[in-house]
Amino acid sequence: MEQRIKVQGSLFAKHFSAHLDLVRLADGRISERIRIQHPEAAAVVALTDPDTLVMVRQWRYAVARETLEIPAGKVDPGEAATACARRELTEETGYRAQRMQELFSYYPAIGYSDEVIRIYAAGGLEQQAIADNGDEISGVELIRLDRIFDLIAEGVIQDGKTVIGLALVRERIERGELAADFFA
Repeated sequence: MEQRIKVQGSLFAKHFSAHLDLVRLADGRISERIRIQHPEAAAVVALTDPDTLVMVRQWRYAVARETLEIPAGKVDPGEAATACARRELTEETGYRAQRMQELFSYYPAIGYSDEVIRIYAAGGLEQQAIADNGDEISGVELIRLDRIFDLIAEGVIQDGKTVIGLALVRERIERGELAADFFA
């Protein structure tokens, strides 16, 4: 087990903090570790029917390109992850879900961050209004589930939460765990 000796430096941003820690390793040696404290996030695999997904396009500064992803966002203080998933789905796509089922939770960068992403399946979608996210979302697309893994293989979809969520939903549909009435 590693023991923090001291925090050598910190950076505080609006949605996260990053720290450079001096640590004592299990064998007694001294080393450094970067630790990012990040809020929990929720992501949504939203299906209008068992064969059609709602996805978003958005510019990602860190990779300097537009990506195709499932809707997602940070959980606000005091907000439940399920409420965040519902909110982000509506804000980013204009769809509201009648049904929401948690599929999986994971740490996307476990080596240096405490961020947890909870992935949900959403069904019983009702389009509320066209989402106005010009500063965040550049487009909302309906994509056939049978096309998704071609888009992953082609490198069009490279986002980790999206790949995990899509694989889980496809598996649950194939095993009958997400039946047609979930989407109606």
